[in-house]
Amino acid sequence: MKRVSCIDIGTNTALLLIADLEPEGGIIIPVCHRQTIVRLGKNVDAGKVIDRAAQERLITCMKEYAELSREHGSEKIIAAGTSALRDASNRAEVIRTIEDETGITLKCISGEEEAELTFFGAVAGMSRVQEPFLVIDIGGGSTEISMGSLAGITESVSLNIGSVRLTERFFTMLPPPESEFERAKTEINNMLTSSILPFFAAREQVFGVAGTVTTIAQVSQGMKHFDALKVHNYPLSYREVHEMLEKLRVKNHEEIIALGIPEGRSDVITMGTLILHQFMRLLGIGEIKVSIQGLRFGLAQKELIDLQETL
Repeated sequence: MKRVSCIDIGTNTALLLIADLEPEGGIIIPVCHRQTIVRLGKNVDAGKVIDRAAQERLITCMKEYAELSREHGSEKIIAAGTSALRDASNRAEVIRTIEDETGITLKCISGEEEAELTFFGAVAGMSRVQEPFLVIDIGGGSTEISMGSLAGITESVSLNIGSVRLTERFFTMLPPPESEFERAKTEINNMLTSSILPFFAAREQVFGVAGTVTTIAQVSQGMKHFDALKVHNYPLSYREVHEMLEKLRVKNHEEIIALGIPEGRSDVITMGTLILHQFMRLLGIGEIKVSIQGLRFGLAQKELIDLQETL
């Protein structure tokens, strides 16, 4: 048995999983979860730089996660940075600063690595997974779509359409004017239609991960607060996503927060929902299964496999 901490540092959030890895049974046993809105990718789409304020938010979060890891007796901390870090011209400086300030070694992973880790993380520990299956991960900076089986990925793509990136690019206010909403939808459609054809083969079994999908699942069930047990494995229908989009597109920040959406996500959830809506509409997907797992579970599973190979 080995206890590890796996950290997913995205454009909007930083997610921590502390888990026990059982190599003999090939099991990941979650011990602790944390989610922090860091907004590392604020203005990165336009400026290609992670500013000092964003770095300070990340440092504060990583110090907290390092302390939690010590308190829980983690033997190793694995941290991966995704879209915002990939896009930033000063990523080497950010990685060095995080290590100097917190002792955490942060690795910037490619879109392909992110897709693979998220693909296997999304279904880790699940039984009776129908194959082939599809995983969509709508992040703040990018969206990863992957298809395959438990034996491996057969097709994947990483697209620069994320909830933070496109909100900053297209929306000047909330609710967005119709013209801004339509321009954003056109951009999403253009990016998706050029890439999604191979994924039609797995549209009957789709898993959705990350904050946009889990938040929609929460609010669709009428919950003001996140409940992992009720969100994980929730069958989210296209009808629910469509109704949520119609609701969000006419609401301002305060009205969105009143639905039970956290303040750190309230300004980007409309765009995230639009991305999911267009993905489901263009592929003709009637329902997706929500997974609260993702990249950090993929990191844990990779560590588990490495552990098994050393036995």
